[in-house]
Amino acid sequence: MVTSTSVAERVSDDDSPARPSNRSRKYPWIVFALAFGLLLADYMSRQVLSAIFPLLKAEWSLADSQLASLTSIVALMVGLLTLPLSLLADRWGRVRSLIVMAVLWSVATLLCAVATNYEQMLGARFLVGVGEAAYGSVGIALVLSVFAPRLHATLSGSFMAGGSFGSVLGVALGGAIAVHLGWRWSFAAMAVLGLLLVALFRALVTENKLAQHAVDEPATTTTPPSRRFRAPVSSLFTNPAVLCAYIGGGLQMFTAAILLAWMPSFFNRYYELAPDKAGVAAAVIIVLVGSGMVVCGIVTDRLGRNDITRKWQAAIGFCGISLVCLTIGFSMGNGTAQLVFLGIGAFFSAGSSGPTAAMVANLTHSSVRASAMGTLTVANNLLGLALGPFVIGILADHLGLREALQLAPFVYILAIVALVVGRRLHPLGLRKLAALGTTSSPQAA
Repeated sequence: MVTSTSVAERVSDDDSPARPSNRSRKYPWIVFALAFGLLLADYMSRQVLSAIFPLLKAEWSLADSQLASLTSIVALMVGLLTLPLSLLADRWGRVRSLIVMAVLWSVATLLCAVATNYEQMLGARFLVGVGEAAYGSVGIALVLSVFAPRLHATLSGSFMAGGSFGSVLGVALGGAIAVHLGWRWSFAAMAVLGLLLVALFRALVTENKLAQHAVDEPATTTTPPSRRFRAPVSSLFTNPAVLCAYIGGGLQMFTAAILLAWMPSFFNRYYELAPDKAGVAAAVIIVLVGSGMVVCGIVTDRLGRNDITRKWQAAIGFCGISLVCLTIGFSMGNGTAQLVFLGIGAFFSAGSSGPTAAMVANLTHSSVRASAMGTLTVANNLLGLALGPFVIGILADHLGLREALQLAPFVYILAIVALVVGRRLHPLGLRKLAALGTTSSPQAA
């Protein structure tokens, strides 16, 4: 594990003994791997639906707006419940909270497998959203707690990329299973995988082990709860730079969410591919989305090593590249050139996720970090994951899917504006954080 200072150096002699012997270089990566695996299962359960859109549309005679609602209801519940559930997790325990969430979304996915009509499917998807609501925010807060802040953009981007990789697996495997066994087995397979992973997570990750490997504030593990400093919840909303990160991060997910939800249908309708082949083609695009999140996070950490404000600039650049490439790509006719532009645009479409998460982490107190990430997740879902696919579904009913997709990239303009303002307000954001009396350095990035 990478740490900037040893526990012995950061805990005074008056506190309980230092705990370097209890720490393992491997354990933080085990935590990351298990949390990442559950995130894969999360998004596999969420996005498997996209692979079977053509089958549900034919079997139940659904409009595009109804199909979109089955996707958006999950993101809507995530957006509405993430913050309160993240606040609860900060107090009740992140490990226990994650386990309950994973069990709930897996069971709800099983209910999707036995749904017999649109209304039942909508209800089951509602429960999937409730279960998944705070997993991303609590999971990333748990991961960041055992790694040095200078790796936060890389880890945030990589962790959040799990959503894209899980979507790839959900779409590709879901499409293949649906063609050979029927769409109900697609849901059942995702549910079983989720339950197996949560059992493994429960066996290996505990609150005590996390406390032994904590990096941000190891002293809190030896301080009575009544004496620990906890930043007020209001601090999540009174820092102007953080607010810009929320808004910019949410808006940059608008078009990325559209790619996750509608590319299987795009390839099915305009390239005349069968659902399983359309799922594989869409999976390539989604892999590019996830790969871009990882690479852009690494690039951002390198650019911001000596000047943290460069992370804002990186996020702005990623949005700009995707805006240009996706606008050109969706305006072109079918062919290799279109796929190249769509691929480049997809690679950078969610590249700002790591930078914005890193800025939120660096500008909020670690005692409310899960809640801060929860607020970012609210923005990502309400402004992006829920709004994007639903808006495109409505536009597709009136204009056609291709025409609707041509309008999607222009939302990046609003994201860029928010990120530019956030960059300018960053010094004020640091002063706001310092005023809380934080014990960790906000500039250690």
